[in-house]
Amino acid sequence: MCAAAPAARPATRRIVVAVAGIALRAVAFAIGRFTASGASAAPATPSDSSADAGFARDMQVHHGQAVQMALEIYRKTSDDELRMLSYDIATTQAGQRGEMFDWLVQWGLPQASTRPLMQWMAPSGAHSHGDTATLSQDELLSQMGMATDAELDQLRTLQGQPADCLFLSLMIRHHQGAIPMAEAVIELGSDLRVKDVAQAIITGQSAEIDAMHDIQARLSCSA
Repeated sequence: MCAAAPAARPATRRIVVAVAGIALRAVAFAIGRFTASGASAAPATPSDSSADAGFARDMQVHHGQAVQMALEIYRKTSDDELRMLSYDIATTQAGQRGEMFDWLVQWGLPQASTRPLMQWMAPSGAHSHGDTATLSQDELLSQMGMATDAELDQLRTLQGQPADCLFLSLMIRHHQGAIPMAEAVIELGSDLRVKDVAQAIITGQSAEIDAMHDIQARLSCSA
């Protein structure tokens, strides 16, 4: 009879996650309408070496892997809360990724750069990763919280609770890598649309990290 009490917590968390997802999609929709109207939120078009352009490029890479992992667990998890959360991650980050692609198109900039990942973050005193030019690509991806190829292969192979727990571990780390990037572009960037999306990333992914910690505890995932 006292087992009914814990069930309320996941239900509450599902509501929080769902509301957060709706809010993030509403922000993306509003930003998209603003972009389409031709209005400019920044005094000048960001340059190729700007923080805005670096963020748009690096976060597309980052979001791409998040969508890949979220769709993988959505396909095979039997946990309703995790399925809802993974669907929200996939749809929200796919939409944001498309918005970032469009920014670079509108700015007349290439989608890729020869500069190392996160080099645009170096001027940020709070979030600098040092001299990124001296780090290998794998080291840079690790600093961004990205999963390795071996971890992605393991996620594809596992089933049931082990797969759910691995996904949660990888996605928490992934989100934790995105938040400093978003904070840095708010500090260093010039385009208000970019700053709005970055703030939505901080707010949404922080809430999702809390939700994933709750699911880890409920599923008895090892630390």
